Amino acid sequence: MTNKTLITAIIAISVGLVAQAGTAKPGAGARMMPSFEDLDTNGDGALTEAELTAHRAARFATMDSNGDGKLTAEELEAHRSAKMAEKLSKRSARMIERLDTDGDGALSAEEMAKTRKGNKMFQRVDQDGNGSISAEEFEAARAKMEKRMKHHRSNGTDGGRDEG
Repeated sequence: MTNKTLITAIIAISVGLVAQAGTAKPGAGARMMPSFEDLDTNGDGALTEAELTAHRAARFATMDSNGDGKLTAEELEAHRSAKMAEKLSKRSARMIERLDTDGDGALSAEEMAKTRKGNKMFQRVDQDGNGSISAEEFEAARAKMEKRMKHHRSNGTDGGRDEG
C-alpha cells in the first residue's frame, strides 16, 4: 500500500470515528480515535487497509444489535448507554477502593464524611472565609463550574469527579 493510500485510509477511519463519537454525549466513554495497537491487529507495527476496514466493521457490528446492517436511534442510544454504564461502574469501583476505610466493599455515611473534598470545596466557594456561602458566592461557583464543564465538553472530556 502506498503512503498516500495509507494516509487516506487513516483520514477516512478518523472521520468515521469522529462521526460516530459525535453521536455520543461528551464523557460518555466514547474514544475519538483508537490506539495504534488497537488497529494493528497482527502486531506487525504497520496498519493495513484491511485492518482499518476490519476495525470499522467490528465497531459497527457491536452497535448493530439486530444485525440488519443499519444503526437505528435505539441502537445508538443503547450503545451510548452501555458505554456510560461501563464508565460509571469503573468510577464507582475506584471511588469505593479509595474511600472504603473499613474494607467492607461499601461506603458508609461516615466514610463519605471523612473525605476532605467536601471541606475543600466549601472553602473554595466561601470566598470571604466567613464560614458561610452567600448567594453571590454560590452563583460565582456555579458559573465557574459551568465554564469548566463547557471547556471539558469542547475538549471531549467530561470534567467529572469520582467523589461527586
